[in-house]
Amino acid sequence: MADDFSKAVEDGIRLSKRLYFGKDRAVAPPRPMAAMDKSSPESSYLPAAPMVYAVISNPAIVDNPDVPSYQPHVHGRCDPPALIPLQMNGVTLEADCYLDMAFVTVTGSWRVHCVMGSRSCDCRVAIPMGEQGSILGIDVDVPKKSYCSQLVALDDKMDVEKIAKAEDGGFLKPHIFVFSIPEVDGGSNLIIKVRWSQKLLYQYGQFTLNIPFSFPEYVTPAGKKISKKEKIQLNVNSGPGTEVLCKTTSHPLKELRRQVGKLGFLYEAEVLAWSCYDFEFTYSVSSHTSGGVLLQSPSVLDMDQREMFCLYLLPGKLQNAKAFRKEVAFVVDISGSMRGKPLDDIKNALSAALLKLDPGDSFTVLAFNDETYLFSSSMLLATKEAIENATRWISMNFIAGGGTNILLALNQAIEMLSGTRNSLPVIFLITDGSVEDERNICDVVKHHASSQVSLSPRIYTFGIGTFCNHYFLRMLAFIGRGQHDAAYDADLIEARFEGLCARALSTVVANITIGGLDDLDGVEVYPSHVPDLLSESPLIVSGRYEGAFPDILKARGTLADMSNFSVDLKVQVTKDIPLNKVLGKQQIEIHTAQAWFSKNKDLEEKIVKMSVQESIVSEYTRMILLETESEMKATASRIKEIECQVGDDKSQKIVVLQNLGVGFGNLIATAENTPPGSNEPKLPEAAEIFVRAASNFCGKLCGHCCCMCCIQTCSRMNDQCAIALTQLCGALACLGCFSCCEACCCGHD
Repeated sequence: MADDFSKAVEDGIRLSKRLYFGKDRAVAPPRPMAAMDKSSPESSYLPAAPMVYAVISNPAIVDNPDVPSYQPHVHGRCDPPALIPLQMNGVTLEADCYLDMAFVTVTGSWRVHCVMGSRSCDCRVAIPMGEQGSILGIDVDVPKKSYCSQLVALDDKMDVEKIAKAEDGGFLKPHIFVFSIPEVDGGSNLIIKVRWSQKLLYQYGQFTLNIPFSFPEYVTPAGKKISKKEKIQLNVNSGPGTEVLCKTTSHPLKELRRQVGKLGFLYEAEVLAWSCYDFEFTYSVSSHTSGGVLLQSPSVLDMDQREMFCLYLLPGKLQNAKAFRKEVAFVVDISGSMRGKPLDDIKNALSAALLKLDPGDSFTVLAFNDETYLFSSSMLLATKEAIENATRWISMNFIAGGGTNILLALNQAIEMLSGTRNSLPVIFLITDGSVEDERNICDVVKHHASSQVSLSPRIYTFGIGTFCNHYFLRMLAFIGRGQHDAAYDADLIEARFEGLCARALSTVVANITIGGLDDLDGVEVYPSHVPDLLSESPLIVSGRYEGAFPDILKARGTLADMSNFSVDLKVQVTKDIPLNKVLGKQQIEIHTAQAWFSKNKDLEEKIVKMSVQESIVSEYTRMILLETESEMKATASRIKEIECQVGDDKSQKIVVLQNLGVGFGNLIATAENTPPGSNEPKLPEAAEIFVRAASNFCGKLCGHCCCMCCIQTCSRMNDQCAIALTQLCGALACLGCFSCCEACCCGHD
């Protein structure tokens, strides 16, 4: 899809040469990127900032809507359609940072400058997001129409036939969200407001916010006198009792306000050209303690009326503390689906991870498909010679083939690390597939963790593509006090896995317990198994409770020298940090993993309500766009009623976007060793089953009849005979269904 998108944009830029803006050479149409300028064919024209494109199927409509010019007639159509980048008239970026999350809002104005005023075209919007970005909302205003997004639960009661579906509304790449606005008139202005959340990067004691904000030169409006206003507004709120220190910034921000734990900045200017580099802001948070606890009461609309709490721990001065001695087992999937680039990238990433081990660490490598292959039956010290031998073994033995048997290899790794006392046992599980016994694997790992007297193995899971069950892998990481990461895009395998390894190998406090929570009524903690504190990642634990919360919580743990760690966390009430939004994504992911593991329908309904209430995408909700005519715009209360009246409201058109969740794995694709990134094998539609059944049965009866004979015979039939033959084929299709009933999704004959 990304390759097709880039090719369509390249075609659109060529097509924009038809536009005439006058004699001013400064506004000449954009030239296609030279071959030497392209880093890779796929990424050349992918958006690096919010962009809007005119979807052009008929090239004859391409012209300047203000100054029509003579255009030679164009024969044919663009198939697939070309994408012409629209010129941008203004852009505003707003970002609010809380704890380890950022909420970003981009509002921009674009003009359909490339389509005749008497014609219209669809407009495709592409929104690149930062680290682990999650789309929150969309608002679009065009002449005579407006659109707004809403999350709804799609159940059997919804009349799907009355819903228009957008085939291109979803993720182009894991970080690029796209959707389409139909039938926008040439010369019109679009005002688009998009909201999303993303994680703040944490490294060396500093938080970094990075937002894609690099616009290509060809989105600059034609004409020197057109005003181009660029605005950036940034707010940082790290919580009461802290101090925020600004380190670096990419744009010339002006400080507006400074309070305890808060900073406000603004950049606003008339520009000749739009920003050509991403917005980046780095800051550190200093505190007398290593963290704190925030309390907040729920809103009246919250489905859970228990009080909220959020506990956060920052490594701070502990970053330079003595590192844990580690025993590491890499468990790698080498099934047939890993063939090619995925396995090559894992080999490179694994070799880099081995080099990062300290000399006092020990390691081993296990590869699995239907069987398990061991580099060493015991843990080896990470000497230069051992790492070189392991690298050679990986190169020779990582040969893709066979099926996927996770339990056998994972069990063997756990057994090798059992009984570890003076070091931290760590397991990295890497897979791209889904297996049938995933819940059993979780039970086995849970039993091992509960029976360990000393440190239980930390399990860090890494999923490749969308065919593996990321919620199974996330559940394993919860049980093993580790983390889960994923490379949904095959091009990101090395970078994502190296990042996971860097975090996992930076543990500064293990076996953390929180004292004081057991005395509360109805307390619920997410995640229930508190992870370790890492120097490359802050620790955030949240939950709900009833009763009187203590004034101070005590966090205890184990340091690398096996001495005790203890810190008092001051409890404070906060009203200006929206904890429900900051913690919503984490809690929905935890609940979804638990709902999958326990098959709990009540928990699924709770996730739906949380998703709709906080506008956070989940596996059980879908995002829709509500199209409203300008004279019949929906009120806020009307939009809230969309779930129960979506099929009956005739004043609004409903556009359903593609499912934005990652799903629960694909057993069929795994069994067939389908490589990550390939199109998922789909079951045939009912009409296809009917035709296949008819052709199958008729083929057996008429196997000696050639196609030309059939054509000549059918051309001489009268209407009555044609009707009779159609009825006969329908009856034969029913008989043929017996031979292909396995393709039927319902599983019945």
